[in-house]
Amino acid sequence: MMCEVMPTITEGDSGGPPRTAGGVQNGSEQQEANFEQLMVNMLDERDKLLESLRETQETLIHSQTKLQGALHERDVLQRQINAALPQGPYIPT
Repeated sequence: MMCEVMPTITEGDSGGPPRTAGGVQNGSEQQEANFEQLMVNMLDERDKLLESLRETQETLIHSQTKLQGALHERDVLQRQINAALPQGPYIPT
């Protein structure tokens, strides 16, 4: 069984993938360029997802703050209702 090995990514100062004499990339160089483009696309997608996560977290915090305010208002109104209602058993006469 044969196993295909990915080419080694060199760390050079060439500013891009090496080219052959005619300026056309050979198969291995094309694979490297495709891999680099895939990595760039993945990083862009990660950045978009992180931004979406930040926005969602901000929305959650805002919603939780509004919920706390509504719960506090409910408690205040419940205390006012309890204070206004007669205490003890009601006996009609």
